[in-house]
Amino acid sequence: MIKNIPFLVSLLSILVLGANYVQSSRNTTEEPPSFEEIFTEEGYKTVNAALDDFEQHFNQQLKLLFRVPPISFTHQFGRFNNLDGEINDTFEMNFISDQFPGNHFKIDVRPLKHKMDFSDKLIPKTFKLNSGTIALYEDKLVRGFNLLIFEKDGWQYVFSINKKVADEVTPEILVQIANSIDY
Repeated sequence: MIKNIPFLVSLLSILVLGANYVQSSRNTTEEPPSFEEIFTEEGYKTVNAALDDFEQHFNQQLKLLFRVPPISFTHQFGRFNNLDGEINDTFEMNFISDQFPGNHFKIDVRPLKHKMDFSDKLIPKTFKLNSGTIALYEDKLVRGFNLLIFEKDGWQYVFSINKKVADEVTPEILVQIANSIDY
C-alpha cells in the first residue's frame, strides 16, 4: 500500500496548486501567475521533455495514447518524478482546463516491477482491452477521481478523470483511450 502514496500525493498536489492559485489571486492586487508559471514552479514541463527524461532514466520507450477524452483542455503538462531509488519513479501527464476546472485528465505510468497494488475488493468493474489485457476501473479509491488501471509493455498505466465529467467520460471512453496506445 505504501506504493500508492506518491500517486495520491501527486494527485493532491494538483488540487492544492489550483486551490493556492485561487487563494493567492484573492489576496493580492498583483497579476496572478499564469497556469504555465504555476505548473512550471512545481516541476512540470512539456510532455515531450518529461517523456524524454523518463525514457532515458529507464532506457525503455513508453507508448502514449492517440486519443484524449472528448472534453476541452487548455493545457497539457508532463513531469518525470525521479525520487530516491526507482520504486516511486513515475511519468505523469496532465490535461487540464483553466476555463473548466472539472476538465482534468491525468496519466501516471510506472514500471511493472514497481506497480501499485490495487485490492480486488476495491475494484467494481473490469474491462478487456484489445490487447487482451484486463483493465480495472475504480470509482471509490481516490476522492473526486475515477481510475482506469492497466498494464502494457512492461508499464502500469493509471488514468484519472475528474468525477465532475464522469457523464461525458465514461469507463468505456477510458477503455477506448487505453486501446489507442496500440496504434
